[in-house]
Amino acid sequence: MVEVSKPCLWMVIPCYNEEEVLPITAPLFLGELQELIQKNKIAENSKILFIDDGSRDATWQIISRLAEENEHFYGIQQSRNRGHQNAVLAGLMEAKDRCDITISIDCDGQDDIHAMEDMVDAYADGCEIVYGVRNNRDSDTFFKRFSAQSYYKLLNALGGNVIYNHADYRLVSARALQEFSHFEEVNLFLRGMFPLVGFKSTSVYYERHERMAGKSHYPLSKMLALAFDGITSLSNKPIRMISMAGILVSLLGFIGIIWAVIAHIIGQTVAGWASMICAMFFIGGIQLICIGVLGEYIGKIYMEVKHRPRYIISKRTTDERAEDTRNCMEGDRNEDEKKR
Repeated sequence: MVEVSKPCLWMVIPCYNEEEVLPITAPLFLGELQELIQKNKIAENSKILFIDDGSRDATWQIISRLAEENEHFYGIQQSRNRGHQNAVLAGLMEAKDRCDITISIDCDGQDDIHAMEDMVDAYADGCEIVYGVRNNRDSDTFFKRFSAQSYYKLLNALGGNVIYNHADYRLVSARALQEFSHFEEVNLFLRGMFPLVGFKSTSVYYERHERMAGKSHYPLSKMLALAFDGITSLSNKPIRMISMAGILVSLLGFIGIIWAVIAHIIGQTVAGWASMICAMFFIGGIQLICIGVLGEYIGKIYMEVKHRPRYIISKRTTDERAEDTRNCMEGDRNEDEKKR
């Protein structure tokens, strides 16, 4: 009987100013990893990868200390803050050639880490991508719940193939990551990009909890920016809608001209500036909205054609270990020279 090799798992966990929550959740991630190893679900050389997204607090110091204390921890630091999506991408690209599967998850403890076992089981059954999907939104406010549900419906209506109630908690195999690495766009919306990769996929459902410590780094402005990025990155239907709106307004304008000519002929013209002002503001508003949407698409093209790097890694915990080793060796050599 041929023994099936256990997959090497790397947890990919982005961090930004998480000095309050990281000491709480890091042991939980480690406990889940060790439990999966004990159950022979994953290989013993599996790791937990933290990505410091240019934090301004002690996040990197905590990650470095964790890496020194336990070999399962590993960390990389970006040269500056690039945003959540770029941090996740940096971690996935760092891990893709070193493991068999990755699971990306936020470090705030809101996503149920015990769902990882179901994800690994789904991978064992042949799935290359496993999406973590919330089974309810009871922990959200009414506004956030309503806006999120409306957004998913809007995005699907515009042609974006996204998984309903899925964020960035997912398992991705190394095979899928290798193909995903060919997606070179700068404007990232990962939850909408991974379904484009294809391969066999499934969903695992879990209950989302409250944040364990610290405060959310995703205010309303960032959520709106991400939502708009999702629409413009996955669909060109807004441009088509602009064309249809232009045709409709032109048609209404043509009908208005005919009505004005007829009214002039039969002598029923009414002098009034209110209707004219309303029409001007209406048409002007539509034009400004259309110009704004077109400008967003042009801006995205501008960012893409420059081919700037999507992330820059400035430090790795392994680099610090190597530096410490070199310093120790140099110190020993200096001591030996003094004795001589």
